[in-house]
Amino acid sequence: MARRSMQWVNTPVLMEALDRYEQGRLPRSMRLWVEAVLDLERPLTAPLRPHC
Repeated sequence: MARRSMQWVNTPVLMEALDRYEQGRLPRSMRLWVEAVLDLERPLTAPLRPHC
């Protein structure tokens, strides 16, 4: 697998993207970005983060 370079990600932006990702409300390009940043494989079987 190719090595990835580090990326700076704004935490509030990532958290909002995770919420929308779990709700299925992200455009395809953003969905692919979230999957790439977090090395996700679809389909997800569990939430990405615990909800309080």
